[in-house]
Amino acid sequence: MQIMRRFFVPKSSIGGDGARFSPEEARHLVDVVRLREGDRVRIFDGEGAEFEGVVRKDGKRSVKVDELERVEPYASESPLRLTLAVALTKGDRFDLALQKAVELGVTAFVPLLTERCEVKLKDSQKKLERWNRMVLEASKQCGRATLMQIAPPKTLDELISSDLGDTEVLLFTERGGQKLDSSKRFNEISVLIGPEGGWADSELELAKSKGVKLVTLNGRILRAETASIAVAAIVQNLFGDLN
Repeated sequence: MQIMRRFFVPKSSIGGDGARFSPEEARHLVDVVRLREGDRVRIFDGEGAEFEGVVRKDGKRSVKVDELERVEPYASESPLRLTLAVALTKGDRFDLALQKAVELGVTAFVPLLTERCEVKLKDSQKKLERWNRMVLEASKQCGRATLMQIAPPKTLDELISSDLGDTEVLLFTERGGQKLDSSKRFNEISVLIGPEGGWADSELELAKSKGVKLVTLNGRILRAETASIAVAAIVQNLFGDLN
């Protein structure tokens, strides 16, 4: 199967006469990827729809795709609605966890502000914009047509006190947890990953008081970004489609 270049076009910019690129995507197509008029590409709308079509110039810098044909995305969405909440970490390690969450089919991602979090969040709006750009680029690469949703940063109390419905909530900790029960089946799970220094006692007590299940992976102590990747893969293998 030939893998075509993929570009994001919001649903509002896709119509019966084709799809029109944003100036940023058009610039990327022309100046970076260097595609030409007549080349075939794929576009996706971030809501699950993917199309194949032909590149057409529409003025000096405007680019569109016509002859659109609905196609199946390269990567299907997992049947498991997985929310991954990860404590903020310094440097690019949090970025790594975010990118790999997209690749592993995570539905929603929540940056967590914990008691032992070393990151001081100054401008959450700018951070969200940057994280959403990263999600978009990772989605292009891995073949997903549905964008992973990113929530504004939340404290543990804010997260588990919100309306999670019938969602199974699992908090992974290096101490005091039970073995992950793989005998059950879930349609929706929320997974919580703590900071480098581990969860504070008060946070573990809060979680237990709210009915959150504490889970411990026997063996080595993992860094936060490693734990988020490993746990997402394990949960998708047990309850999703990564098998």
